[in-house]
Amino acid sequence: MKKVLIFGHQNPDTDAIASAISFAYLQNQLGVEAEAVALGEVGEETRYALDYFNFEAPRVIETAANEVEQVMLVDHNEFQQSVSDIKDVEITSVVDHHRIANFETANPLYYRAEPVGCTNTIILKLFKENSVEIPKELAGLMLSAIISDSLLFKSPTCTPEDVKAAKELADIAGVDSETYGLDMLKAGTDLSQKSVEELLTMDAKSFPMGDKSVRIAQVNVVDVNDVFSKQAELESAMTQANLENNYDLFVLVVTNILDSDSVVLAAGTPMEAVEEAFKVTLENNKATLKGVVSRKKQVVPQLTAALTK
Repeated sequence: MKKVLIFGHQNPDTDAIASAISFAYLQNQLGVEAEAVALGEVGEETRYALDYFNFEAPRVIETAANEVEQVMLVDHNEFQQSVSDIKDVEITSVVDHHRIANFETANPLYYRAEPVGCTNTIILKLFKENSVEIPKELAGLMLSAIISDSLLFKSPTCTPEDVKAAKELADIAGVDSETYGLDMLKAGTDLSQKSVEELLTMDAKSFPMGDKSVRIAQVNVVDVNDVFSKQAELESAMTQANLENNYDLFVLVVTNILDSDSVVLAAGTPMEAVEEAFKVTLENNKATLKGVVSRKKQVVPQLTAALTK
């Protein structure tokens, strides 16, 4: 079998990187020559996890067809979130925990999608189903992904399966989930050296919603003022991004990991869709979203409903 590349979505978070690494390890144990790669540089949170468990960050690629004929996707399926030439390669496997949209293949493939909080929760099952042992360091990296996606088990996307998987992986890795997890999450909230452009791209995804194209970025903080002290610059950059990329609406979700609330900032049209989606009134283009921490479950579905009426 020819070599395959395995990667998560653009602007990769900890789950995207850890999923690529863990699924590539599994594939290699099963006799498939696989390499984990990334569709962007890793952030501070992911870097913390990689360093803690002694992993190198996967190399970053911009295209895949110049290297391989086949790829495997983890932590995403929507083509606009994938490698730029995704239509020029054959997708042989997908492991994901998101909605399925804008996805089609010419050939049959292995597709594993489950409504859990993290892709690595599913990958843990695949290790067990194939009777492949998980090394201590890899277990720690997989645990990091679950902690990241669940915001240390506080997110509404977190399921009992995620909690169970995290406990199992923590036991293998020999770490305390709460202590390690809080340190990792805090590492990802150091925004002191981040430019406005970096804040808007470090964890951003595009979504078609009805006839609108919506860009949603999310930033985790311990103090929302760290971000909103730059509000004017953020709004200008969001408006420019809309013009350059044909986004109709750009939504920035700033999540406080300590109190599990978010503040949303919007630019573009229709702004009233944001108000309708979250039952809020925008003041100075922003509003507080109490109890909202999950883009996947508490932002994307609500905005989609508001824009597809």
